[in-house]
Amino acid sequence: MTNRRIKDSVVTITGGTGSFGSTMAKFLLTQDVAEVRIFSRDESKQDMMRHVIDDPRMQFYIGDVRNEQSVSQAIRGSDLVFHAAALKQVPSCEFFPMEAVATNVTGSSNVIRASLEYGVKSVVCLSTDKAVYPINAMGMTKALMEKTAIALARSNQNSDTVISVTRYGNVMYSRGSVIPLVLGQLKSGKPLTITDPNMTRFLMSLSESVDLVKYAFTEASTGDLFVRKAPASTVETLFQAIANIAGVEKPEINVIGVRHGEKLYESLLSSEEMAHAEDFGDYYKVPLDTRTLDYRPYFEEGEQREANDDSYTSHNTERLDVAGVETLLKTLPEIRALLAGE
Repeated sequence: MTNRRIKDSVVTITGGTGSFGSTMAKFLLTQDVAEVRIFSRDESKQDMMRHVIDDPRMQFYIGDVRNEQSVSQAIRGSDLVFHAAALKQVPSCEFFPMEAVATNVTGSSNVIRASLEYGVKSVVCLSTDKAVYPINAMGMTKALMEKTAIALARSNQNSDTVISVTRYGNVMYSRGSVIPLVLGQLKSGKPLTITDPNMTRFLMSLSESVDLVKYAFTEASTGDLFVRKAPASTVETLFQAIANIAGVEKPEINVIGVRHGEKLYESLLSSEEMAHAEDFGDYYKVPLDTRTLDYRPYFEEGEQREANDDSYTSHNTERLDVAGVETLLKTLPEIRALLAGE
C-alpha cells in the first residue's frame, strides 16, 4: 500500500475557505504537514483566512474547480487532496441546475483526474446525505459526483492514487447551519421557526467530520465510500436543548412547514448500500463495485441477496432526548465559549 501518512505531506483542500475546509486546515497544521494549499474562488475569504491562520505552511490558490488549468496548478505536487468545493445551497441549485452540474459533477471530475495525472496518493471527495435517494438538484449532482468518483476509481484500480468518498449529514455549527440561526433568534427575542417538529437530523461535529476524512485518507482502498455513525434528534428536541443552553425555558415556536426540496429525515446509506456495507465500529464502509464493462451482469445476471429494507437514517439511528442533546452541544467549542461569556 502506498504510504499515505498525513505528516510531512502537501495537502490541497478545494473549497478550503468553507466550514469543512477551514476546520480541516486547522487540524492538518497540528499534524506537522509540509504544506496546506487552500484552493477556492473567493479572494475575500482567503484574505480573512490568511490573517486568522497565520502560518507560513498555508498557501492560497485562487481558482475554480470548473477550470482545469487552475485545478492542475493547485494539485501538481500534492500528496493528498480533500475535495470540498461544491454548490451546496438547495435553492440556488434548484434555480440553476446546470451551474450545480458544472461545479459538483464536472468540477469534481477535474479534481479527480488531475489527482490521477499528478500521482496524488489519496483524494477524498466530500458528499452529503442528500445524494441518497435525491429529491433536489443539489442531491442529484452530488450523487453524480459520487458515481463519477467511483467510476474513475473502477477504471484506475492499478493507479497509486486512492479515490474515496465520504458522506455527511447535518454538521453542528457549520456555516449557515441551524444552531447559530436558533441562537440568533433567541438573542433577538424572535420566535423559533421550525419546519416540522418531528423532522430528524444527524448530529455530528466538525471535529468528527475531520476524523472521517482522516480515516479515509489513511485507510481507504480505491472506490470506498465511508459514513460515520452519529446520533440524531428531532428538530423540536434540538431547538429545546439550544433554548435551555441559552437560558430560555419555553421559547415561542412558529411551525412553518417543510420547505421545498427538504426531507423529513436524513439518509446516509441506502438499503441497497447497507446490503454491501461493512461495519468498522464508528464507521460504515461500502467497498467498490468492481464489475467490468461487461454489461451482462446488469441485464442478464443477478445475485442472491438477503431482504434488507433498512437504510441508515436519522430516523433509525440512536435517538437523543433533550438532556442528551444538551450534553452533546456542550462539547462544541462555540457553545463552550458562549457559556463562558466569550
